[in-house]
Amino acid sequence: MAIDSYRFLDFASRQVMKAWARREEGGAIPFTPLAKPLRECTVALVSTAGVARKDDRPFDQEGERRDPWWGDPTFREIPLGTTEKDVRLYHLHIDPRFGEADLDVVLPMRRLSELGAEGFVGRAAPTHYSVMGYLLEPKELIEETAPAIAARMRAERVDAAALAPA
Repeated sequence: MAIDSYRFLDFASRQVMKAWARREEGGAIPFTPLAKPLRECTVALVSTAGVARKDDRPFDQEGERRDPWWGDPTFREIPLGTTEKDVRLYHLHIDPRFGEADLDVVLPMRRLSELGAEGFVGRAAPTHYSVMGYLLEPKELIEETAPAIAARMRAERVDAAALAPA
């Protein structure tokens, strides 16, 4: 079954995104099998919705407004137990109202905790992460942000991470 990833875009945006996707070189997918059963793993989430706690700095939307091809390559830590009242979403390419009304839409920490209580996963990690998706030039994200998030996960003995795309 073919999936049309561009079906919700207008014609011009569809053409731009298809051209951009064609310029990317394919590469090896850096998949690592789990070293133990998922029911024994500590699992962290990574959201691409630009989630930031209200007591943390927001993602840079002004840079994104000036250059729609740019996105803030930094990340924010979101502690387990954070709720909708604690966060804002900073991302011009998604409607933030849904995630701000129900954080599980973009960062399903409560659902992950339920999976831990049911024994499907070992437990939810104490810290989860958010980045701003739609980074068309991901060099800094790949070379700096991702390794920094991975280091924090290793320090918390996280065994697996799940991406929650926005």
